[in-house]
Amino acid sequence: MTDIAVHCRFFARYAEVLAREGLDLRVPAGTTVAQAIKRLRETLPGAHQLPEHPMTAVNRAHVHGRHVLGDGDELALLPPLAGG
Repeated sequence: MTDIAVHCRFFARYAEVLAREGLDLRVPAGTTVAQAIKRLRETLPGAHQLPEHPMTAVNRAHVHGRHVLGDGDELALLPPLAGG
């Protein structure tokens, strides 16, 4: 199976926990958002602190965990927002 490249971006609290704003991730073609997040949580130092099902966007559009990633996609993990 062919691997694809996905650029992961982390914002606010997630960037603080991971001590980075992004990284490039290689995953098998057909990988879903949920599978990519599971891999991040299992392999990145500190990523176990991320929720299992964070709010996500692919190429700036909100998606669910079952969304299949494509080569060159940008996967953003978005922390909950608060404000008034």
